[in-house]
Amino acid sequence: MHSKKQTSVKYYVGIDVGTASVRAALVDEFGTVVAHVEQPIQIWEPQPDHYEQSSADIWAACCTVTKKVVCGMDASRIRGVGFDATCSLVVVDKQFQPLAVNSEGQNYRNVIMWMDHRAVSQVDRINATKHRVLSYVGGVMSVEMQPPKLLWIKENLQESCWEKAGYFFDLPDFLSWKATGVTARSLCTLVCKWTYTSDGGWDDSFWNIIGLEDLVKDKYEKIGNHVLSPGESVGKGLTPEAAKDLGLPEGIAVAASLIDAHAGGLGVIGADVKGHNLPCENQPITSRVAMICGTSSCHMGVSETPIFVPGVWGPYFSAMVPGLWLNEGGQSATGKLIEHVVRGHVAFPELQSKAAARAQSIYTYLNSHLDLIKKSLPVGFLTVDLHVWPDFHGNRSPLTDLTLKGMVVGLTLSRGLDELALIYLATIQAIALGTRHILETMQAAGHHLNTLFLCGGLSKNPLFVQMHADITGKPVVLSKEVESVLVGAAILGACASGDFASIQEAMAKMGRIGRVVQPNHEHKRFYDKKYEVFLKLVEHQREYRAIMKGF
Repeated sequence: MHSKKQTSVKYYVGIDVGTASVRAALVDEFGTVVAHVEQPIQIWEPQPDHYEQSSADIWAACCTVTKKVVCGMDASRIRGVGFDATCSLVVVDKQFQPLAVNSEGQNYRNVIMWMDHRAVSQVDRINATKHRVLSYVGGVMSVEMQPPKLLWIKENLQESCWEKAGYFFDLPDFLSWKATGVTARSLCTLVCKWTYTSDGGWDDSFWNIIGLEDLVKDKYEKIGNHVLSPGESVGKGLTPEAAKDLGLPEGIAVAASLIDAHAGGLGVIGADVKGHNLPCENQPITSRVAMICGTSSCHMGVSETPIFVPGVWGPYFSAMVPGLWLNEGGQSATGKLIEHVVRGHVAFPELQSKAAARAQSIYTYLNSHLDLIKKSLPVGFLTVDLHVWPDFHGNRSPLTDLTLKGMVVGLTLSRGLDELALIYLATIQAIALGTRHILETMQAAGHHLNTLFLCGGLSKNPLFVQMHADITGKPVVLSKEVESVLVGAAILGACASGDFASIQEAMAKMGRIGRVVQPNHEHKRFYDKKYEVFLKLVEHQREYRAIMKGF
């Protein structure tokens, strides 16, 4: 079984810290996931909109999954390690010990999660400055970025946290520090979440005007003054301590990291599409948009020159693909919203028992149930009288309105499994209509996008994929490896090892196409009408909020 050719294959470890779990994969030089392991991590919600984690818990999970994934492998064939993670904020003291980001003083809870919305007042004040750096985040900073969270810590935990803090890390950078002992930051995290610019660096006037002048005084030591491009080798590789923790050889190359969504983009957007009859074939990579869809969704489009898109983050230079500008749209709750709608329905226990009886997931069962009740109609047409506005957790793009709420129009007194299946379908359609809204905004600003590349947990759901193809009118490419985020992290490790000349070369070789889903153009008129209703919903929400203003 093991030919000489096989034994000479090189391998890389990709480690991905998602919202609720840590995963590791062993990936070969051709982009095949040979093994992968997952372990849950803890989330605390001490009060509404406050979400916290523990960096010690996260690192311990990284070590557990990595040891398992490389078990039995000849360590000499593992050439590099890449990390990606959510853009959560990690706080440690001057000795790198965890500091509490909560009033309870629980030091092990030292991570403010990406989806934490405690800093609403702070982000409103930051946006009121209209500072020039805001033009690089779509004109309006999100509460999910780091400056408002830092300001919240200063204003609410001055003595217990702010004054004792030695370093504030984005979680991907914390992981590369734990692995190497080097406090260098990734250009990806600093540019996308901290207002660093690739040409000008930090802007002192921004930090001064928002009240965080303390960070300027120490020459940005606490938030990063040594910056590396994603995929660059960090320090001297794994330290002896980290190597022991992870079960890997000391000195193995460690890459400057990426935010998790950007790793997913890296894992899919550069794939070779020859022979698949796609509109992006023989077109530059700028004709593609990578959509990473899990708990939330991100929409990644690249361009050769900077494009400023209202309500869409960026342009960020070299934040994902070196040499190209990145725009990043997003939806704050997608997988989380589907789960919320389905599990909160009165018929959920019936769904659970029926799916279990068939040994199916609840979503596979719902998809087959929709096929049963559709009769002669296309499945999507079942929601002609049922419409959802999906911003149950605010709108990230393109409206950048954190205060928007979810809406459902067309409810009846029915409480059965049919109705649960319909609201599930309408929710998926609403998410796809939100994607269309983001893509149309990007295209109006100057992007030329013709093909969607999907990855992440929701890309495993065929209904979700088909609705995105039909509603956007664009073909959807699914990667051969479902775990594209892990492939993206491994691509970073491959570049750090020196085995590839560039990220682009590694992307083309390690990112592989699995299946293409074409839109059904016969359904275009129906979804155009659904989109009209979709846009009317937010108009109506704003109208009734204006009526109720003052109460």
